[in-house]
Formats: sequence, structure tokens, C-alpha cells
Amino acid sequence: MVQLLKKGFATLVAVLVGITAFAQVTTSSLNGKVTDANGAPVPGAAVVAVHTPSGTQYYAVVNAEGRYAINGMRSGGPYKVEVSCLGYQTVTFTDVTLQLAESYSLNAWLKDDSQMLSEAVVVSSANSKFSVEKTGAATNINKSQIEALPTVSRSITDVTRLSPYGGNGMSFAGTDGRTANFTVDGANFNNNFGLSEKLPGGGSPISIDAIEELQVVISPYDVRQTDFIGGGVNAITKSGTNTFRGSAYVYHRNENMRGNAVDGTEIAGARDKDRNTTYGFTLGGPIIKNKLFFFVNAEYSQTPSVAVRWRASENGVGNASKYLSYASVADMEKVSNHVKDKYGYDTGSFTDFPSDESNAKILARLDWNINDANHLAVRYNYTNNTSWFGPNASSMDGGTRSAYGRTSLYSMAFANSMYSMNNLVHSVSVDLNSRISDNLSNQFLATFSKLDDVRGTNSSEFPFIDIQDGTGTNTQYMSLGYELFTWNNAVHNTIANIKDDLTYYVGSHKITAGLSYEYQMADNAYMRNGTGYYRYSSVDDFVNGAAPEVVCLTYGYDGEKNPAARVQFSKVGLYAQDDWNPTENFKLTYGLRLDGLFFNNSDLMTNNAILGLDYYDSDNNVRHIDTGKWPSAGITVSPRVGFKWDVFNDKSLTLRGG
Repeated sequence: MVQLLKKGFATLVAVLVGITAFAQVTTSSLNGKVTDANGAPVPGAAVVAVHTPSGTQYYAVVNAEGRYAINGMRSGGPYKVEVSCLGYQTVTFTDVTLQLAESYSLNAWLKDDSQMLSEAVVVSSANSKFSVEKTGAATNINKSQIEALPTVSRSITDVTRLSPYGGNGMSFAGTDGRTANFTVDGANFNNNFGLSEKLPGGGSPISIDAIEELQVVISPYDVRQTDFIGGGVNAITKSGTNTFRGSAYVYHRNENMRGNAVDGTEIAGARDKDRNTTYGFTLGGPIIKNKLFFFVNAEYSQTPSVAVRWRASENGVGNASKYLSYASVADMEKVSNHVKDKYGYDTGSFTDFPSDESNAKILARLDWNINDANHLAVRYNYTNNTSWFGPNASSMDGGTRSAYGRTSLYSMAFANSMYSMNNLVHSVSVDLNSRISDNLSNQFLATFSKLDDVRGTNSSEFPFIDIQDGTGTNTQYMSLGYELFTWNNAVHNTIANIKDDLTYYVGSHKITAGLSYEYQMADNAYMRNGTGYYRYSSVDDFVNGAAPEVVCLTYGYDGEKNPAARVQFSKVGLYAQDDWNPTENFKLTYGLRLDGLFFNNSDLMTNNAILGLDYYDSDNNVRHIDTGKWPSAGITVSPRVGFKWDVFNDKSLTLRGG
């Protein structure tokens, strides 16, 4: 019953927390106003923005109000932006850098050049921080800042501390980290089942050497960003350019690189063995210059570790200071040989235990400038994090658990009774940005993430067996077999997202409308005692075939071989937003987002006994509860309003709110 309640609670957490998974913004944009020397609009002027490292070009034509806008641009830079019109002197801006998910405001003033003889005016753009048209609270962190940041763990959560709202894992502004949303190129990288706030892949799903830029958002007023309560971390990966660039790196740390004393007093255990070595490389460049680019990253880290310190004693006398157990070498050999001869089962060693932790990452990305109006990015990421653990200390069913652990002063276990935790990440992102006309652009983004946490073992299928010391005092002595909580123990999470955003520019308005769809499956498979559990009172009883004192076996209901607490749902979002510039120094953003959550009932089962019970509401009306149906969900309505005011119209003082 307790396990059933735990399953129900875990599933409820998945429903309430695991829905934070929609794709976020993966590009940048550029806009501004083009006027002549008298401040009048210059309609028809051409704006050409070139991403200097890759030669990628973006175009816009100034409208009747003198405004232009370019959407779906590569984040970063530098960009060279050229503004030209017949009869006016061309103006060129250099060193323009765009921030992820933000719009950069760049205005141009054109001088008359009726004879068209003057050279272009080159402006080395000293970027004001207020050129970026943010509305909500957001922190953008680029690759230069990431590279300069000291980090011990080389994790995303170290980098997010640069946000004033971060600093404690995935917790932002004091909220539970499970309510945050982490996306990479729009793909979900969350612990959606909600068992912990730790990120997938053992907490490190992607190398920070593969990150181009990330943004930490707390209260964005952009309807495209959604599905988090505390904060969102929106990251994009690096792309190739026209220059071949690569790096090879090794990071190493050990216990001798940290302090071991405070005010001259040595700290006990400060110099215990603690080492990690990371090897990796990056490589990017052109496949076809100005057209097709690649970027790859591979990384492997290994942490020597000790999962089981205890060893069997030669004489059967335990010694805690030397980590010697009362379990004797002779008894360990006796039991191991017995099960090998009688059942053909290999217990594994009792002197050598797997223990090292490892983390392997691979990322590959292609960027294709199909033509000047269409730009495609495709990215794949794989992570496998493996760590080893000794068998559960003392938990069991069918009797009173021992006060002593299975690997302790009183007891020993074999290597094949250990288990590994394998954290796997597979993720794909496809991002197509298109300019349909001078006033209309579109982004299509499709992502798929498969995030699994699976227990592994070196054991073949065999019951888990506890053997006590024969004194009748419930003292644990020896354990062998398939670890009793590992059979069919896994958390699986599959997420697919599709969204399409259409942006239309008219006058001083930038209107965005979009539709998003998400499918998510999250489950927790768990069968304690799945291979059977036996407990014997002594080694002699076990070897001589005496009856065990405890026997347990778990099996799936109605013959189900892989039972799991599972939830599946679809989420549909519809949203629209207007960015309106009523004056040159004031921008108003307002929009509305509608989201509907629809659960799949196929994984549920009706309990007829509960269905037959009468429940009375406050009006004494009878109602019945069907456990085979999820509660119906309503439509979530999310209005957004934000503003940005350039107080003196010179980008020296900006007021934002919403």
C-alpha cells in the first residue's frame, strides 16, 4: 500500500511539474527606424545584415513609416549592417552583436547624396546595453562569459549563477528547481517526472563547450516563452562559420587542489581522494563557404570512485578501521562456488567492485543557408552518464529488516549484486527560419527528446538472497544475486514538440501569432523483488538446502511484464502578440496565450470497487470517482503586457516593466 501511495504521488508530481516543456526562442532579431537629415522616414531603403563569421545574409525593406525588422537571425555576431537608398549616402554599422531571444534596435540617419558620389559612412557601433529591447527580467550569457567563468563542475548550473536570480542549481527566485524549464535549441532538457530537480544526463546533459549563448528569464512578457514558474534557461548551441576552428582540452582536478585547513586547523577528510578528468574537443567550419556549416563536440569525463569500501576478512574478525567485515573469505568462496555449481550463477568478485563514474557526450550540428530567405539548423545530442552503487543497505519485505547493512562491519555482498544508474539523453532539434516577404517571416521548430534514467547490473537473472549469521539475532552476514530493487527499475521520459510562429510587420506594429503542440510521456517502472527474494538464517542452511525464513516475489498485474506508473498527455498552445512602437522611444508589448492540456486515459484502469462507492458533495448530491480517467483540464489563459521606455531618447536611461 505504501508503494502504491508513493507511485500515485510520483505520478501526481509528473502531472503538476512535468508539463514545463515547451520550446523556447532560439533566434534573435533586428529592427529600427531609418530617417533622413530632417527626421522624415525613408521608405524603400534597403537594410542588409551580414553575419560576418559565416557570411549569412538577412534583408529588409523600410516601410512607409521608416521602420524595418528582421526576424530569425543567428544570435551573436559580429554583424555588419548596411543601410542604403537611391539618392542617399550609404551607412554601414559594424560590430553589431545580437542577443538570444531579444530584439536589437538599430536606427540609421541617411544624408542626401543626389550625385551619388560620396563614399559610404562607416559607423563602428559602440553597442549600448539599452540597444536590446528587453521587457521582462532576463540575463543573457554569451560564450565569452562562459569561457571566462571559473567552474569546478563544468555544469550549466554554474553558469546560471551569473543571473542575479540564480545560484542554487535550477532554483530561481527561491522556487523549487523542478518548476524551472531548461531548453537547448528549443528541445526539452528537464527532469520531467519530478523525482528531483537535477538535470538529465546525471545533471550534465550537454557540454558547456558546446553552448553559444544562454538566457535566464524570470518574468518574460513574450508570449512565446512559457511553462515555468520560477525561471527558464534558454540555451543555443554553437554553429560552424567560414573559418575552421577547433579546440582540444583536458580538465583535471584532485584533492590536492583544494584547501585543507582553516586558520591553521586541518579539516578531517579534506584530502580524501577526489579526482575527475575530462577530455574533449570541438571542431567547426564550412562544408560549403557561406552556405553550409558544421559543428561537433565530444567530451568524456571519468571520476575514480569507491562504491564499496568493505572487504571480507581472512579470519572472520571484523575491523572497522580497516573496513574488514565479519564475513569471512572462506564463507564467501563457499557460497559463490555453491551457486556456480548448482545453478550456474556467477556472483561476481567479492574483492573487486565496479565503481568509476563516467560521462560521455556527443553533439553534432549543421547550419544550412538554403537561400537568402531560408535558414535551417539541425542538431543532435547524446549523453550517457554512468555511476555505480552498492546494494540497498537493509530494506526488504516479508520480515524484520536487519539493523546492519549488506556491506558493513557485519556483512559483505558480491560485485554482481551492485547496480549502476545509467542516465541517457537523446535529443534532436530542427529549426527553419524563413522570410516569406518584406513584411512576413516564419519560424518552424520541431524537437524530440528521450530522457531515460535506467538501473543496470552485471548480474544475470537470479533471485536476490540474504544470508544471516546463524545467531538468531537478525544479523545480516552475506548477500548475493540480482539487486532486489533494480529489476525493471527505470524512469522514461519522451517529449516531442512542434511550433510555428508567423510574424507580420505593418506600420509601427510587429504582430506575432503562433501555434504549438507538445506530446509527453513520463513513467516510472519499478518491481522490487522482481527476480524473487529469499532470506536464510545461516550459510549452512543455504548451502544444505534448508527452507528459507522469508520468500518474496513481485509480478505485474494481469501478466504485465513491465508495469509502470505512466502519464501521457498532449498540450496545445495558441498565442498572439503585438510589439507596438507608438513613439520612437516607447515600445509596448501586449499579447495573449491560450493553452489546453489533454490527458491520455489508456494507461489508467477503472477500479470498480471505488467506482461503486457513493460520495456526497456539499449539496448532498451523489458522485462517483472513476480511477480510469484523469481529471479534465481547462484552458489556461495567460495575458502578457510589457513596456520599454527610453526616457531621454538617447539610450542612456531605460525604464522597463510589465
